[in-house]
Amino acid sequence: MKYTVVFEQGPTSWGAYGPDLPDCVTAGASLDQVRERIREAIEFHLEGIREEGLAIPLPSSRAQEIEVLWPAA
Repeated sequence: MKYTVVFEQGPTSWGAYGPDLPDCVTAGASLDQVRERIREAIEFHLEGIREEGLAIPLPSSRAQEIEVLWPAA
């Protein structure tokens, strides 16, 4: 399965979360590090859901960059 992940750069680190997987978040010193950590976090999160006998949430979020003109003319 492919889940949408949002990556955010902070002042000293990177963060990531999956909108379709509440409470599945991680942080890292670099974008590469946080990419690996969010993959591991998603796998761990899904395993926990399965062990509890709950339904695995299907991916439903999409992300896209939108270009805007600023200042607006």
